[in-house]
Amino acid sequence: MPADANDLSPAIWPASARRDDEGALHIGGVSARELAATYGTPLYVMDESEVRAHARRALAAFGNATAAHGGRARVYYAGKALLTTDVVRWVTEEGLRVDVCSAGELEVALAAGAEPALLGFHGNNKSPAALERAVEVGVGTVIVDSDIEIERLSAIAERHDAVQPVLVRVRTGVHAETHAFLATAHEDQKFGFALDDVRAAVARIRELPGLQFAGLHAHIGSQIFDAAGFVASAARLVELHAELLERGDIPLLNLGGGFGIAYTSADDPRPLEEVAAGIVGAVADECAVRGIPLPELAFEPGRAIVGQAGVTLYEVGTVKPVQVTADLERLYVSVDGGMSDNARPALYGAQYSARLASRAGDAEPALVRVVGSHCESGDIVVDAEYLPGDVTPGDLLAVPATGAYCFSLASTYNYTPRLPVVAVRDGRARVLVRRETVADLLARDTGAGPNEGNA
Repeated sequence: MPADANDLSPAIWPASARRDDEGALHIGGVSARELAATYGTPLYVMDESEVRAHARRALAAFGNATAAHGGRARVYYAGKALLTTDVVRWVTEEGLRVDVCSAGELEVALAAGAEPALLGFHGNNKSPAALERAVEVGVGTVIVDSDIEIERLSAIAERHDAVQPVLVRVRTGVHAETHAFLATAHEDQKFGFALDDVRAAVARIRELPGLQFAGLHAHIGSQIFDAAGFVASAARLVELHAELLERGDIPLLNLGGGFGIAYTSADDPRPLEEVAAGIVGAVADECAVRGIPLPELAFEPGRAIVGQAGVTLYEVGTVKPVQVTADLERLYVSVDGGMSDNARPALYGAQYSARLASRAGDAEPALVRVVGSHCESGDIVVDAEYLPGDVTPGDLLAVPATGAYCFSLASTYNYTPRLPVVAVRDGRARVLVRRETVADLLARDTGAGPNEGNA
C-alpha cells in the first residue's frame, strides 16, 4: 500500500504533471477540470512538450552512441504508436524520420508534409496499391517481407522508371522478454524472412532492376526494458551483413524499436541512453571482429516517444465494494470509457496506474480496480491500484502513460464513439482529432435514415 495515493511518479507522468493548491491535476499547464469541462470525457490528452523532449532525447541517445564509434544513426518515429498529422510535425521538426506500416499511415504522414524520402514503409501484406503509392511519392525505404512482395515491388518500380531502395526484414530467432504477442523475431510468426532464406532474397533483389538493396532490418518485439535481446539479435545480423557485404555495398542496418517505458511504479526500464550505448557498442564490436566498417544504423522508437506524454481522463460513474475473499475487499470504480479506448489490458494483460484528477483525496488508500462501461467482464482499465478511499461518482480519474497504442487501437465496440485527442502546451489546449459521434457511426449504416437503400 502506498504512503500517498495522490502522488504523481515522475517515471510515469509527463514532466509537466502537478497538482494545484486545490489538489487538481494539471498537464502542460492546463487543469484536468478545465479539459473535462471544455472537451468532455473520456479524453486523450497529449503533452506536446513531452513528445518533443522524448524525440530530442532519442535522437541524441542514438546519435551520440553511434558517434562514439565513428558512425551515424537514423531515428525513425514508429508511427503506429500514435499517428496524427500534428504528431508527425512534432517529431519531424525535432529531427526524426517517420516509419509507417499501412497505406493509411502513409497518407497521414504525407498529409502532415513529411518528406517522403525520410519515410520507411513496413508491413507483411502491403497491397499493390499501397506499394504503387509508395513508389509514386518516393518513399525512402520499403521494408520487404516476402518473396512475392519483392517481385511485386520491382515490377511497380520498373513501370514508374524508378529504383526503389529496400530493406529485408529478418527473423533473427531472438526471443524478446515480453508478451508473446509482442515478440516478433521468433520463427513461428508472420513477419520477415528466416535467417537461412535471407541470402536468396537479397540475391534476387540485386538481380532486379527496379530495386536497390539498402540493408537488413530486424525487430525483436515491444516493451523491452534493456539491451540484451537487441545485442543477441545484432550479433546474428552483423554476421549476415558481413557475408552479404562481400557481394555489394550495404549502407544501412536497422535494429528496429520496441524500447519500453514505465506504466507503473513496479516497472524499471533502463534509460534509453544506456540501451542505445549497449546496442551500438555490440554492433561496433561485431563489426570490428569481422574487420568491416560500421554501417549507418537505424532505430525505430515509438512508445518511447509518445507513451509517457499521454494521459487519459475519465469521469467516475459508480463505485461498488466487492468482497473478494474473507480478508479482501476491493472497490470497483467504473468510468465512462474502457476497452474501446484502451485495448491493451484486454489484449496483453497490460498494467496501468491511476490517480484522482479533479482533486486530491483525504481518505486512506483503498485497493481498487478501475473498470470500463462495456458489456465485457474483461473490460478492465487498471487491474489493481490504490486510490483514496473516498473516490466517488463525479470524480475525474486520470490514467497516465496512455500516449502509445490507445488511440491507435481504439474501437467503436458497443457503438461507442472514439475519443478526441487534445494537445496541451504552455497553458493552452487544442484539438488534434475531434470526438467521434454516434451520428458519425450511423452515417456508415445504409439502413439508417436518408441512407436507407443506398448501395
